[in-house]
Amino acid sequence: MNKVSVMKEIDELTDTYCMDCPVIRDLRKTRGKTKAHRFCIKQCSVGEKLQFLGQELMKVTDEY
Repeated sequence: MNKVSVMKEIDELTDTYCMDCPVIRDLRKTRGKTKAHRFCIKQCSVGEKLQFLGQELMKVTDEY
């Protein structure tokens, strides 16, 4: 994977799934921003994919 393709995939995921996520919207209202963010990192499958892509992006960036 190259840097541009990883960044495009990250953008597609966030635009498709994260922008209007009802779970995050509800968690922010009921538990606050920190708990909502923690949900994204620890429990959301899209969040896990974003973490993986972030790691891939770091690998690509380190190669240059």
